[in-house]
Amino acid sequence: MTTAPTPATKLLQDHPAGAVFTNTGPASGGLQPGRVDPQAVTMSGIVLSPSYGPKDEGGPGGGTESLSTPDAVAANISEPGKFPFTRGLFSQGYRTRLWTMRQFAGFGSADDTNNRFKYLLEQAKGTSANTGLSTAFDLPTLMGRDSDDALSAGEVGKCGVAISSIEDMHRLYADIPVDKVTVSQTINGPACVIWAMYLAHALQRGMSWSNLGGTLQNDILKEFHAQNEFIYPPEPSVKLVVDTIEFQSKFLPKWNSVSISGYHIREAGSTAVQELAFTLRDGMEYVEACLERGMPIDEFAPRLSFFFNSHNEFFEEICKLRAARRIWARMMRERYKSASERSWFMKTHVQTAGCSLTEQQPMNNIVRVAYQAMAAVLGGCQSLHTDSMDETLGLPTEQAVTVALRTQQILAHETGVTRVVDPLGGSWFIENLTDTVESGALAYIADIDAMGTYSNAAPGGERKAGVFAPRQGYGRGVVNGINKGYFRRQIAEASYRFSEECEAGDRITVGMNAYVDPDEKRPIEILQIPHTVEVEQCDRLSKFKAARDKSNVARALSNIRSACQGKAYTLINDLPGMDRQQGTGTAMHKTNVMPALIDAALAHCTLGEMVQAMADVYGRYTGGPEW
Repeated sequence: MTTAPTPATKLLQDHPAGAVFTNTGPASGGLQPGRVDPQAVTMSGIVLSPSYGPKDEGGPGGGTESLSTPDAVAANISEPGKFPFTRGLFSQGYRTRLWTMRQFAGFGSADDTNNRFKYLLEQAKGTSANTGLSTAFDLPTLMGRDSDDALSAGEVGKCGVAISSIEDMHRLYADIPVDKVTVSQTINGPACVIWAMYLAHALQRGMSWSNLGGTLQNDILKEFHAQNEFIYPPEPSVKLVVDTIEFQSKFLPKWNSVSISGYHIREAGSTAVQELAFTLRDGMEYVEACLERGMPIDEFAPRLSFFFNSHNEFFEEICKLRAARRIWARMMRERYKSASERSWFMKTHVQTAGCSLTEQQPMNNIVRVAYQAMAAVLGGCQSLHTDSMDETLGLPTEQAVTVALRTQQILAHETGVTRVVDPLGGSWFIENLTDTVESGALAYIADIDAMGTYSNAAPGGERKAGVFAPRQGYGRGVVNGINKGYFRRQIAEASYRFSEECEAGDRITVGMNAYVDPDEKRPIEILQIPHTVEVEQCDRLSKFKAARDKSNVARALSNIRSACQGKAYTLINDLPGMDRQQGTGTAMHKTNVMPALIDAALAHCTLGEMVQAMADVYGRYTGGPEW
């Protein structure tokens, strides 16, 4: 039996543009704002036929490529649990294990958020789903600044929880069995520091790192694309991500080292196709950086995870997740020569679209979230967060987060969607749209590859984007794209197009630009964070600093600088699996900063102090040369 070349394989061979119908993609379709027929064009600008069947003309190459021949079906769709995992990672889907219902929480003090965590865990009792916690940090913490920093004034505890020390970490997870409940931490720029505090707090609670399960978002590249919460320049930022990946691979077998995030790219205004392409290419950038360090791919790749947005375009979101699994599996096997099936798995957390929620008629948001959640489940996610209806007005109230959690529980237990794996698979429309989304994403990936420089060359000596030989170089396509402003331009153009379509009335948002209620009243409680939270947090931090051994603090911060420079140092504390005299663990790179950071957390260094120690070596970033 001869197997037809897959879309990914063809891209790697000759980089065809494929069928890209978006006006912001590599092959512009020329769609004009104010002239979009919402009945015919998706939010990504993909032009749809009114119906699909064996002879439709809408797919790449004409017709639906994945359904064109039995060989194409076997290569592109296959069965659930089989390569390329278009239909899902597991043969039984949700029959044997529901997705993790991971609710996002964080506000005020560590004590406030700890109480919310306990409330959510109590509300989740009685379900067969795995329950996980997801931690939101306040803006000062996200930017690597202590609560008492002058630049933190007025922001402490406002949009998440304030964490400045290991003491705060103990209060945040007090009485919660974090060795039995998975914990996700939405932190990026200072991710290695926050994780070090978490690991240090676990040691002090007598917990083995090998028993800890959770996810560190730790995706700094998307910060440069969309969210702007970066600290260091791109190159050392990627290096720190590699440090955490390497450390996880040695000491935390149950932990997901990076949650490579498209969510914030979508929230910034990208299309679904851009979100898919940029997210996967960011993941490939981390893979290449790890390979350059000499790490075996199957040692670290199984613990990489992904985080996607689920927006209003129901079928496009389903197909995005199906295409994502297929692209990642093929890239890992074909581009990076991974031999382990676990490395081919793309484990996916999904959150419903915060940017789709409206301040107007906020109760409508419950309906939006429900449909978005169903799209995520039909797309085959492993973990799901449902937004609260009041998030455009303020921090979610207990009532709002309970409704959000109940939405998932109703979906899991009352709708029947868990009984069949990939129930939409084989649909002419679904397979066609999956192919089209894949083709558009691969075209973007080829463009990003072309911005990099690879150490190996195609025949004739010319450089060829997409060619990569493991351990022979790090292409830096994403880093170069950041410095060129590529990602920001692409997202801005897509966001502008969508806003113009909404202004023109071509995109309907119920309650906002149609079906408006001029006499609307909003009897929704809004959670307010009082100023006393900041005062009390700063007071606790002052007492924490006054009680510590200043000589140990100075020594620990010096060790961090030494680690960043690849110099030997002596740890202050005994750490499991660590060489105290060298400051490194078994077979870890000499510049891996994680042991020094954990040691510093135990020595009572603060978040801001540790971040600044690394900045002394790496510098702080304000923008690339072409920004």
